[in-house]
Amino acid sequence: MRRLPVRPVALATARLELLPLRPEHADEMSLVLSDPALHSFTGGAPLTRDALRARYERMTAGSPDPAVVWANWVLRLRGTGRLVGTVQATVTPAQGLAELAWVVGVPWQGEGFASEAARALAAWLEQLPVDRLVAHIHPDHAASAAVARACGLRPTGHRVDGEVRWQSSGVRPGAPA
Repeated sequence: MRRLPVRPVALATARLELLPLRPEHADEMSLVLSDPALHSFTGGAPLTRDALRARYERMTAGSPDPAVVWANWVLRLRGTGRLVGTVQATVTPAQGLAELAWVVGVPWQGEGFASEAARALAAWLEQLPVDRLVAHIHPDHAASAAVARACGLRPTGHRVDGEVRWQSSGVRPGAPA
């Protein structure tokens, strides 16, 4: 199977620039993601700069599954130029599906940056063969639930590894059912 020609492009919102992820972003992102509080709902611990760079190298190389596209961005705050977080989509065009995720560093939380970036990502995905958006959210993570709602996702009764599956209503107008 050939690799799909979907590549993340730079996106812009009122307050953010969404830049396609590059391994060199790990230097600054290791500081943005260094607070252990970011892992309270997902588990794990902050990665070192070198480990994060290695992860970003794997991510930018693309999914080993040619039917799946990994699209990842860093969030740069307009004005200051600081990186404040990330958004990502794992796109499976044959299923018309994109799984979304987001993270914003602790100092920038509560400002609506995750919702702003996730809405921009959802709008970009509308141009692709994607009919359904999905996110998996810890049931106690109210902030992530608010981001999912801002993207038009609703909770379902389905759980994966203890997280609630949120999804969009389904097929876009004009798309095959």
